[in-house]
Amino acid sequence: MNTRALRAMFVVSIFLPAMHPVAAQTKTASKDNHTIAVFSLDGPITEKPQQDEFQLLLGTELGESLKDLTARLKKAGEDEAVKAVVLLVGSPVMGTAQIEEVRSALDAIKANGKRIHAHADVLTMSQYTLLSGASEISMVPTGYLFITGLYGEQMYLRGLLEKLGVTPDYTTRGAYKSAAETFMRTGPSPEAREMYGWLFDSLYENSVQAIASGRNVDQDKARGWIDHGVFTAERAIEHGIIDAVRHRQEFETHLRETYGDKTEFDKRYGKKKKAGIDFSSPMGVMQFYAELFAPPRRARHDKDAVAVVYLEGIILSGSPAPSPFGTSGLAYSTPIRKALDKLVEDDSVKAVVFRINSGGGSAVASEVILNATRRVAAKKPFVVSMGDVAGSGGYYVACGAETIFVDASTITGSIGVLAGKFATTKMWDKAGITWQPIKRGANSGILSTYDVFSKAERAALDGYMDEVYKVFKDHVAANRGDRLKRPIDDLAGGRVFSGRQAIEHGLADQIGGLDAAIAHAAARAELDDYEIRVVPRPRNIMEQLTSGITGDSSDEDRLRLSAGARTGASLQAAALPYLEALDPSRVRAVRHALKQLEALQHEQVLLTMPILHLRDVR
Repeated sequence: MNTRALRAMFVVSIFLPAMHPVAAQTKTASKDNHTIAVFSLDGPITEKPQQDEFQLLLGTELGESLKDLTARLKKAGEDEAVKAVVLLVGSPVMGTAQIEEVRSALDAIKANGKRIHAHADVLTMSQYTLLSGASEISMVPTGYLFITGLYGEQMYLRGLLEKLGVTPDYTTRGAYKSAAETFMRTGPSPEAREMYGWLFDSLYENSVQAIASGRNVDQDKARGWIDHGVFTAERAIEHGIIDAVRHRQEFETHLRETYGDKTEFDKRYGKKKKAGIDFSSPMGVMQFYAELFAPPRRARHDKDAVAVVYLEGIILSGSPAPSPFGTSGLAYSTPIRKALDKLVEDDSVKAVVFRINSGGGSAVASEVILNATRRVAAKKPFVVSMGDVAGSGGYYVACGAETIFVDASTITGSIGVLAGKFATTKMWDKAGITWQPIKRGANSGILSTYDVFSKAERAALDGYMDEVYKVFKDHVAANRGDRLKRPIDDLAGGRVFSGRQAIEHGLADQIGGLDAAIAHAAARAELDDYEIRVVPRPRNIMEQLTSGITGDSSDEDRLRLSAGARTGASLQAAALPYLEALDPSRVRAVRHALKQLEALQHEQVLLTMPILHLRDVR
């Protein structure tokens, strides 16, 4: 049996026990009926669209991308058969910028004269910021609202490292470049405290403005709601925060009374229909294998297109190891470079939008990606759309665009450099293991974990960091030119800004989400009729499993990076499950820190932002 078949059988052995027949949904509304498009907001909203053929085959769904969600909302707003939109809120995982983009889609629906009815059991600050854009908000009796403002935490690991016998040794360029403080300090520096003050001021004001405009009240009243903070649903009505208290069944009855007894609720509006396979039938199993081994469906590119390329997660050089579960949280330079290079030669692609959601990473990988964006921009309109975060290396790769779109709550900037390592000898001493270094060459131990940097090693590293920092600033100054409102040294130094502040300083150009960036790119290319094409095309699970066989990744990268991935996974698997149930929000921050440690093992000089941990209190 060949290797591909063995891999396929392995996949089946994983998934078959959880499979159940799913009937295909073929609801068709009559012309006399009213349709209400129902959107259930629950679970993570991703940036990258996922390959969904395999999910549809199994009758399961693993989340939705922001692009797909906003496209479905836009379709509902323009569809004459849709009389209203319903938002059912569970526990969506959305960033501040993503909330802004969904709010923009809701505003477009209302501009088309359609009402938006939202219903929830409980609401946190971020959820209420989103739903305040609805025409009507209702909650279940005794439901509660925690609209308590903006809360964030900075995590500091120095105390833990000292207990382990590990000594961090970092150096940075820029007084505000505070990413290394996570490992070097037990609390923020004065510069970091100042920076997070101005950043949170801006993010908070964005939330206040969104709530005030959505509920049609002045901003002082919205601030009063937030300062009060905690409300029952019944008390929230008295303050004008919501509009009604209803159980879900009463909510549905209210909608039928408003729009007619024949109203149909389309709970999968704009989604592909589930295929559904009956695994109790031999024919169903044969269908499963036929779909599994079928070659990927390649789209014909007969139509002009605006291509969207995603960069999401910590930026690393090279290529990822093949995995059926993807490389979430990591952005490798080689596949991104290849995707951009292909677009240069693809005549059907008339413009490119680069969607970035990253706090940075490898300086070398960032330079490789920036260079690839320049080749695109030399031939076609090239626009950047920043998501929740696009700072440090995430800004580095963006600065060559002719136009940069940000959401008001995007976190960006952080123009600076850091480098360092961990000296682990004391940790090994505690375990009874000793190491004896053998050196030839004054700086041969510069990357060794035996000790912190010597004076000679630090001098060598400092010289390199000075060069990288100068290149970073020069790129920004050259590309942004007279759009910068202040000298580059007043904007660099690791300073972090909100999207709104970035526009004020000339680091970005326009407020707007991914849809606005796509529309701008199409206009620059003088396109009226075009398709939106995600590049590279999301791969299905079999393509990911067999990528090593077909040569999509080099053997060197695959061996090197898979070892690092296993190390990171083992660190998380050993410690974090015990804490997940107690404090899942903080565990996510720890996971991100471990990914940064993995990035440091990959490359010692980084363009990365500090870990900013925003959380809802509920």
